[in-house]
Amino acid sequence: MRQGRYVIELENKPSIIGWSSVVGKTESEGPLGKCFDMVIEDERAGKQTWEEAESELHKTAVGLALDKTGLKANEIDGIFSGDLINQCTGSAFGITDYDIPYCGIYGACSTSVLTLITAAISVNSGAMRKAIASTSSHFCSAEKQFRYPLEYGGQRPPTAQRTVTGASAAIISAENEKNCPIITKVIYGRMKDLGVTDANNMGAALAPAAAQTIADFLNDTGTSPSDYDLILTGDLGQVGTELLYELLNKEYKIDISACHNDTGLMMYYLEEQDVHAGGSGCGCCGTVMCSKILNEIQRGEKKNTFVVATGALLSAISPFQGETIPGIAHGALITAP
Repeated sequence: MRQGRYVIELENKPSIIGWSSVVGKTESEGPLGKCFDMVIEDERAGKQTWEEAESELHKTAVGLALDKTGLKANEIDGIFSGDLINQCTGSAFGITDYDIPYCGIYGACSTSVLTLITAAISVNSGAMRKAIASTSSHFCSAEKQFRYPLEYGGQRPPTAQRTVTGASAAIISAENEKNCPIITKVIYGRMKDLGVTDANNMGAALAPAAAQTIADFLNDTGTSPSDYDLILTGDLGQVGTELLYELLNKEYKIDISACHNDTGLMMYYLEEQDVHAGGSGCGCCGTVMCSKILNEIQRGEKKNTFVVATGALLSAISPFQGETIPGIAHGALITAP
């Protein structure tokens, strides 16, 4: 069912029956360090390359989610996965051995929610009974692809964000199991491009898309920010969060500051860990959502949480060709059981 112009209401209310989060050493030293299921101390995860390490993180996250639910891979009807590496090889190479019907999805840093809502729609429709949404990112593989290899020693400006080394997985079921968070409404975002060209200022590129999706969702559902315990954005960081507040107030007359937080600000101690404007990457919103947030929803500490993950739709070469950076933001309303 559609509600308004953009929101999709999931009338069968698929539930998230299992979730997992795996992070690197730097992430474990942040404010949420104790919330994650597993910490990989070795940045290479025992592998030869950064890309192989990311695949290992992704594989581990999916395995943990399955273990926590007691399910076997052959009981899953489909897996929706993605990451930041070219052709989504970080996720694809990681989950090959599970032999689950696979749909590779690219939404840049919005992939955690993009895979979640796509899996939820498939389960809600009856096309699948159980599906997995998973994603990953790695600081070193992302720097190598989108900026400069670490060996180059390039300096990062204050607006830059650190790509999270981490992976997450969520299992969505058609059966409303007891004490499991429920996905009730979702929204696919529209692309927004205000002409930002600086690949080291993702907050500026992403804030307009986040503002648009939040405004569309509130308008279509006839709700206000006060109806939500938390409006959680993914990876705007310090710069993008300030711009989000400004855009929502100026363009839409909406103030979310009282109920808002951003995973890019939650992941690290900005000053102590020297991460500049905060965290980013597919693994940022994914690991925060699949740890602290879903745990709080399951315990009934939060009743209505609207998660909005943003993504910068650039490629490794588009900035060098003078292209601007379109932003995208996808959202899911997750409610207490």
